[in-house]
Amino acid sequence: MTTYHFIGIKGTGMSALAQILHDSGENVQGSDVEKQFFTQKALEEKNIPIFPFSETNIKDGYTIIAGNAFSDNHLEVKEAKRKGLTFYRYHEFLGEWLKQFTSIAVTGAHGKTSTTGLLAHVLDQSYPISYLIGDGTGKGHVNSNYFVFEACEYRRHFLSYQPDYAIMTNIDFDHPDYFTSIDDVFDAFQSMADQVKKGIIACGDDESLQQIQAKVPVVYYGFSSTNDFQAQNVTETEGGTVFDVFVRNTYYDTFTIPMFGDHHVLNALSVIAICHYEDIRADTMKALSNFEGVKRRFTEKAIGSQMLVDDYAHHPREIRATIETARKKYQDKPIIAIFQPHTFTRTRTFLQEFADSLNLADQVYLCDIFGSAREESGKLTIQDLQELVVNSKILDLSNTEVLLAHSDSVLLFMGAGDIQKFQEAYETQLDYYITRPHIKKA
Repeated sequence: MTTYHFIGIKGTGMSALAQILHDSGENVQGSDVEKQFFTQKALEEKNIPIFPFSETNIKDGYTIIAGNAFSDNHLEVKEAKRKGLTFYRYHEFLGEWLKQFTSIAVTGAHGKTSTTGLLAHVLDQSYPISYLIGDGTGKGHVNSNYFVFEACEYRRHFLSYQPDYAIMTNIDFDHPDYFTSIDDVFDAFQSMADQVKKGIIACGDDESLQQIQAKVPVVYYGFSSTNDFQAQNVTETEGGTVFDVFVRNTYYDTFTIPMFGDHHVLNALSVIAICHYEDIRADTMKALSNFEGVKRRFTEKAIGSQMLVDDYAHHPREIRATIETARKKYQDKPIIAIFQPHTFTRTRTFLQEFADSLNLADQVYLCDIFGSAREESGKLTIQDLQELVVNSKILDLSNTEVLLAHSDSVLLFMGAGDIQKFQEAYETQLDYYITRPHIKKA
């Protein structure tokens, strides 16, 4: 029996895949940098060994799975190839593994992780399933009826998959370090659609998705009456959102989700559509009402009179959606955005769009641009964005106490880099002032 060794096991996809193999009875271990990541908690709970990077981790007989962030010059990758071991990139192995199951890929420029988590939650109520969620969550089962997984379009990695079904949430221009235009993105999604074997569930409100040509049936969902599955009579309550579902203009059922915002209704509607297509009962779908969310997607923490929210939003459209959710859920509270741009290329490409989205908040704090492993520097600075954001200030780790001034507010910490460190620094300040109330707050 081989041992699967993951190079970069703390990555969100890698962590989830490692958990799936572990749950399926395989021997699993991995290596990574020694910095703490939120993804490693689940690995540690399952006693999956994590080692610092070293050539000595690579042993004869191992099967190697390498994260896409690590080049062929990485010391462990080089050692694996020197030994002639069975070697996969993350997306290559996932493409092989899912062939055992009825697979459902969830893809789109935005909403992949939340929709994958939502679908996995509903199906997990009634079936043995496996799922891979892009927040680092994974579950495996040897007798899985379904394999639900997040399929990322970056560098066309999702073309390694040939799923039975695909949910397509939207098409939008992102990853400008790879894609050249919206047409280039569309071409990638069209290629993905060509590989789906049984059916596609697509958002019919998305103009680009309306143009997808497929060899399999396409079921459309959305708010427009032209969709096969339509949400009507959307009502926001204290605990979430209630909406009616019409299937080809005939009332089907009423559903409740514990979230706010049109994007969440659309995500839920896609889950209802695929479940209906697979003859799953509406009663099973009602599990939508107790979904607890996924990591780093509007993750809330109440401290005193403030609500702190951790969110992965790193594209202008996602920032808009996150602010919309906060406005609808906390109608009487000021919305304070703390944003860390992710990559210089994305920030430069969408500079005005970022400003337009952030201007929807009552106050904005901007953190330095986070350079990814594939792009560590650039001439652009955070001041270039600040000039376009009306009510904005620069935030660094040494002055997070300025956020204390926003009592009875919602603080949205948004970004795909290490924005969490700003929230953690602020929480340390909060603890200090809460235990020393006589000290004057900022």
